[in-house]
Amino acid sequence: MVTRKADREVIKKEHVFGGEGYITNVIIEPSEVMYGKNRLFQHSTLTKGSEVAYHEHHGDGEVYYILTGEGEFNDNGTVTTVKAGDACWTGDGEGHSLKCISDEPLEFIALVVYSK
Repeated sequence: MVTRKADREVIKKEHVFGGEGYITNVIIEPSEVMYGKNRLFQHSTLTKGSEVAYHEHHGDGEVYYILTGEGEFNDNGTVTTVKAGDACWTGDGEGHSLKCISDEPLEFIALVVYSK
């Protein structure tokens, strides 16, 4: 099966978890296609100053794979800078946030998988 970029759903959300700015999400594949093992699989973009505010995961975990730009990743209260090629994992019961700190958009792949 092949899904074409032009056919993918694009969702723009403002103030994700109460954060600043907005995020643009391109759905790579819906969870139903992937046997319902994940909650989301998407290509996300944040512009400078925009963020996915701090939130916790319960019953699932999330990985961000950074494609472009530079971000500030909060991993359970420990803040670090991330850039292209970095992967950020947040497990069940843990929390995180991500903010674009570069002039270049911060693009990343986000995958949320269920823990059980």
